[in-house]
Amino acid sequence: MNQSNAATKTKVERKAIAILALSKSSTKTNLAAEHGVSRKFIHEQVNIAHSALDDAFAPHAPDDEVLFMLPVTKAWLKQVVLGLTLICRGSYRGVIEFMRDLLGVTISEGAVHNIHQWATQQADVINHGQTLSGIRHSLLDEIFQGSMPVLTGIDARSTYCYLLEAAEHRDAQTWAIHLFDAVKRGLNHDFAVADYGQGLRAGHAMVFGSKPCHGDVFHMTHQCESLANVLANLAKGATSHRETVDKKMQAAKRLGHGQKHSGKLALARRNEERAHSLASYVKTLVQWLRQDVLSLAGPPLPVREELFDFLVDSLRQREHEDRRIRVLRIALQNQRDILLAFAGVLDEKLAEIARAHDVAEHHVRAVCVLQRKPKTSAAYWQGLDALWAKIGARFHMVLDAVTQAMENIPRCSSMVENLNSRLRTYFTLRRQVGGTYLKLLQFFLNHRRFMRSRQPERVGKSPTQLLTGNDHPHWLTMLGLGPLQPLRA
Repeated sequence: MNQSNAATKTKVERKAIAILALSKSSTKTNLAAEHGVSRKFIHEQVNIAHSALDDAFAPHAPDDEVLFMLPVTKAWLKQVVLGLTLICRGSYRGVIEFMRDLLGVTISEGAVHNIHQWATQQADVINHGQTLSGIRHSLLDEIFQGSMPVLTGIDARSTYCYLLEAAEHRDAQTWAIHLFDAVKRGLNHDFAVADYGQGLRAGHAMVFGSKPCHGDVFHMTHQCESLANVLANLAKGATSHRETVDKKMQAAKRLGHGQKHSGKLALARRNEERAHSLASYVKTLVQWLRQDVLSLAGPPLPVREELFDFLVDSLRQREHEDRRIRVLRIALQNQRDILLAFAGVLDEKLAEIARAHDVAEHHVRAVCVLQRKPKTSAAYWQGLDALWAKIGARFHMVLDAVTQAMENIPRCSSMVENLNSRLRTYFTLRRQVGGTYLKLLQFFLNHRRFMRSRQPERVGKSPTQLLTGNDHPHWLTMLGLGPLQPLRA
């Protein structure tokens, strides 16, 4: 029996083996030899498949049959109240209706509010007890609850929210006060990523001094693409206008008045040509900026700076045709250094990888640039083979190191934007709770476990687990509501 082969079989492979065995298209002996496992392993998969089929075809229990019993206590009712509002995003009145109609329990809106206030006090203690020394890259942003600013900060790697505070202002002093509180809890990141709010950046500088606060690539890219879309729509409008005038011209010709709209048609054609030329020009520059200058995998920082300046100068040459181009050009020009700051970090990491593995730096850069190609394309695998031949036995170590380095260089605060979108539904439901309710939301979002994620290592873990590497009880248990009630058959 090959124990190692059996242990490495995935769920999909085990399922395929079970299907083949059930179909009897091949003997168990042949299947075992083909897949490098024992006959015992084949029998185990067949038994699992038979059990699944029995469950699938078993008669269903009547709808009124009692499936299990659940002991109801005061602590459990508090769990239900918090679960409905935090997990299901239910309103207070929705909780009251649920308790009345499904559980036969009468509860007032004030009681629901008091439960949340009590939970908020417990959550605040836990929030302030969490050390932040594991945060290397911060993502900062500002949102609003009504007219009140909410200052937000999260860890880029774990998505742990270490700052969620409602404030009367969002100036430098306010930001500095809350960032100082985070520093007292161990925050000492290598750099932050934020948008271009002056108060945010000034407050960060007051607390962290010369530590960089990189520019948010997402917001700038979105601004550029928005302008390109506006100009494209204007070009379509110019085409529609020219077609309208052209139809009028054709109608006039049929009546013997061919020259009636000739001047308007000539002007419409010039405007159409100018609009399409400008739209295509700006679209090309924006694509160049997004794909070559601001992409993570790209050339060294000096080359990016040169390309960036060229694109800014190209926009300057056409800004007289539309005032919006001038606004974008000034924004790009003023934010060049903070937008490209991530490229300097990438250059340092690639140089370290080259020294650590004794590989030419341009080969390491080529491995990085190769990641721009989709892994399903022939060009990616052809480039991979070529670099493997040049680097040799150390290729896979270099590839893993480059991939890990790229994953640990955030360029945008999109995860903060994602957090803000999740908070919005809570803000809408309970405006009357005020800023203290944010402490409970912060605790809940940091201690609930991810059910799904594009990054497999996050599934089944909470942001707190990802930050600290340590497990913790269920968030309801942490609030002092005891363990979850077991089901009784």
